[in-house]
Amino acid sequence: MIGLFDSGLGGLTVVRRVREALPDADLVFFADQAHVPYGERSAEDLARLVRLNLGWLDAQALDAIVMACNTSCAIADVHGWPATRARVFDLIDSAALACERAGATRIGVVATAATVQTGAYGRRLRARIPGVAVVEVAAPALVPLVEAGQAQSEAARIAVAEACAQLPAGLDAVVYGCTHYPMLDEHFAAALGDRIARLDPALMQAERTAALVAQCGTAGTGTTRYVTNGNLEAFTANVARIMGVAAPATERAEIALPAAARVRR
Repeated sequence: MIGLFDSGLGGLTVVRRVREALPDADLVFFADQAHVPYGERSAEDLARLVRLNLGWLDAQALDAIVMACNTSCAIADVHGWPATRARVFDLIDSAALACERAGATRIGVVATAATVQTGAYGRRLRARIPGVAVVEVAAPALVPLVEAGQAQSEAARIAVAEACAQLPAGLDAVVYGCTHYPMLDEHFAAALGDRIARLDPALMQAERTAALVAQCGTAGTGTTRYVTNGNLEAFTANVARIMGVAAPATERAEIALPAAARVRR
């Protein structure tokens, strides 16, 4: 079984890509909607959430944990990854691989404020691609719009345009540094034009996961469990809408920071 984790609905873009690559794999996706959006939280709070949520997934007897949350990967880049029995696929590693494969040398990264503050994307891209120029831009308005079901709205179009306006001219590629952003792709396409490649790291995540499954020969039945610690009714409706599944197998799990461990935003 393969586990996937995100703060909210954005991780479904990674679930979709993994399912395309591995139609027979058994998946469990956990959305930490009790704490979304991650971009506004402190680094210490996020590090606790990474440990808590990966610990819950690791207890599900998984073959791999496929990260579907860029902010968590960026925080782990600074604070360290918690120990897990399952192999963890880092989304920022996949983004760097995708940029290298695309031959991009002038790269913009649009991400949450928490991701940008870590500088993780810049470090990883510069380590992998000699001479690369990287600009990271925070877009804090985007995740709340997607979580509220407003990805197709005029407000979303304006918010994406405002984020893209912060990027310099002459870029080869823009990386979606948050898994919510592929749901806003039409707005990014309108703002960036045809000359700038739009790179979704989820594609490389799926490719790397498929390679592991092929190596291990793991069989499955093609089932997917969708788990949230937020509002189950809203989650179920959103999974059905985004994934095109009439009756998704959703459930609610009580996964929350202890009160004493919470850090004020």
